[in-house]
Amino acid sequence: MRSSPLSPCLSWKRMVGIFFLPFILSGFGPRFKQEENHVFGKVHPPQPRVSAVPPSSLPNPLSLSTFFPSPASSRFNWSHLTPLELKNRSVGLGTESTGQGNPHFTLEGHKFLIFGGSIHYFRVPREYWRDRLLKLKACGFNTVTTYVPWNLHEPERGRFDFSGNLDLEAFVLMASEIGLWVILRPGPYICSEIDLGGLPSWLLQDPQLLLRTTNKGFIEAVEKYFDHLIPRVIPLQAMLRRGIVELLLTSDGEKNVLSGHTKGVLATINLQKLHRNTFSQLHKVQRDKPLLIMEYWVGWFDRWGDKHHVTDAKEIEHTVSEFIKYEISFNVYMFHGGTNFGFLNGATYFGKHAGVVTSYDYDAVLTEAGDYTEKYFKLQKLFGSFSAIPLPRVPKLTPKAAYPPVRPSLYLRLWDVLAYLNEPVRSHQPINMENLPINNGSGQSYGLVLYEKSICSGGRLCAHAHDMAQVFLDETMIGILNENNQNLHIPELRVCRYLRILVENQGRVNFSWQIQNEQKGITGSVSINNSSLEGFTIYSLEMKMSFFERLRSAIWRPVPDSHQGPAFYRGTLRAGPSPKDTFLSLLVGGALCCPGVPNINFIFRVLKQSQCSWGTCPFLLFLFFPHLQPNLPTLISLTNLSLFREYHIKTIKNSNNNKRERAKPEESQPPHSNSSLLLRTQHCQQWSIFIYDFL
Repeated sequence: MRSSPLSPCLSWKRMVGIFFLPFILSGFGPRFKQEENHVFGKVHPPQPRVSAVPPSSLPNPLSLSTFFPSPASSRFNWSHLTPLELKNRSVGLGTESTGQGNPHFTLEGHKFLIFGGSIHYFRVPREYWRDRLLKLKACGFNTVTTYVPWNLHEPERGRFDFSGNLDLEAFVLMASEIGLWVILRPGPYICSEIDLGGLPSWLLQDPQLLLRTTNKGFIEAVEKYFDHLIPRVIPLQAMLRRGIVELLLTSDGEKNVLSGHTKGVLATINLQKLHRNTFSQLHKVQRDKPLLIMEYWVGWFDRWGDKHHVTDAKEIEHTVSEFIKYEISFNVYMFHGGTNFGFLNGATYFGKHAGVVTSYDYDAVLTEAGDYTEKYFKLQKLFGSFSAIPLPRVPKLTPKAAYPPVRPSLYLRLWDVLAYLNEPVRSHQPINMENLPINNGSGQSYGLVLYEKSICSGGRLCAHAHDMAQVFLDETMIGILNENNQNLHIPELRVCRYLRILVENQGRVNFSWQIQNEQKGITGSVSINNSSLEGFTIYSLEMKMSFFERLRSAIWRPVPDSHQGPAFYRGTLRAGPSPKDTFLSLLVGGALCCPGVPNINFIFRVLKQSQCSWGTCPFLLFLFFPHLQPNLPTLISLTNLSLFREYHIKTIKNSNNNKRERAKPEESQPPHSNSSLLLRTQHCQQWSIFIYDFL
């Protein structure tokens, strides 16, 4: 165990066991540290991705026969090893090494391979959980893996939410009903390219609280969270009447096994491709245990400004065939990536802050929209060739449609919107987002914050704004502040004017020790010519649904021919009596909000045309609609980052900007745009579209 600059106790773990598959902590140290996990009935996946770009492969692939001289020659039949068939089992997951053949896992005494695929319930509309799980089963997988995001389940200190799209128990039970085992990854830290790696932002209120360490404040918060989470999960192990067989494991990159493994426990690795030296370190520490690839990366996440990452389907097929041939258990990350709803997206920091995009398509086996890909059918054919029984039928595709274009016709200036916000905070000094005295003392997690102060002279303005701030004199923008630009010239003033600094949180870093410094808004003092300013009025713009509901009573005005400045713009999307999924094609960025449906908001940003290196421009959103209630008007708030000229929003049935191959099992389907979100329209016939224009 290696020490850390923050704590010598980074290997502290809280081990918990649950029902038929593992309930394991991901560890408290950074990704390159060892991860020690408890496994009950099945295995727990690894530490996720550690870099900003996909791992590169090495030449000269290694023949697995070097380590495994007896490849599998028979077909598999695990129809008797499903959750429903083993309700009353007395033995969970175990390992066996007889000296004859390869070491292997056992389930209820029977030889078993884990064919896992990751689906995060919080990234998929609840109405589509069953569809995604059925597609996982029909492809040939026997296990689903999911994280548990602490920041979504405890958005405010002591207030827990396991309802609607966050109903973890319902997701697990549904998977069991379908015949899938479940690998549960409860955190507290999960990375997963979400805000602060799944840790709640209110942990950042105390600068002395060290995240992912044995720091007393952090451990106390984890204990309280687990005291609420664990009782929800324990009943799910009712399928095990007489206890669980326990396995302990570590999960490391292939080059970090020697430093990360713990003697006497199962060592596993994460990888994207098989290399010549893939298993060299692993076999130095372990030869009598079955191989488990805790995360097999079949794609990669995207950041704003990056090109979309794509992996070759034939390469994925070949690698998985090698896994199966040599009886290596594995978990595909991701089988279905889904969407970073709301302000869920995380960020990376490698000398520069870069936000993860809204789409978590990941170039996964299923698209963000849940459509089939070339990878899906290649893997299904492969699994079928090894299965002794026919695979289930492939579910039908979700129908999609195009709707008439939308042009916003009404607008509301931001300065007029301030009257509809909650009471502003008045403070001697600026307060960062997390420490604002709102939300029952838990501060502000996401969105924007506006700092306002009357000034009577100009000069050099200095302020540390995270992540991006627009600076106004009264209602006129005079410049932008960000991590690379903390100074701005304010012209000399003849009369006193309002200095307004509007700061956007573009996502907290989800990996590395940088998470310790991810406070948003203005951090520190604000000065002009080195003289600190005092007496600020601070407005919180969290973009919660309660705020959008209040905007309904506001007085909206017709859109003028020309208006520059922050404002909300409103239009109507008419979806008709039988609405379907669709793409939105637009040149603006912002947030999509559905009244009465918490956690199903969307956030997206659009770069300037010259910077559109992720996806293509115009930007496309794939929209989901099934979570809406009949006759309930739905708001779409679009937060734009470019000068307002004319917004013309159209919907299209097909999106071709990703050129990702799509299979056609029973009906035609739209090629998927990776720059898209899915919003579904099963009930709502009319959408109100709000566009919030920043600059």
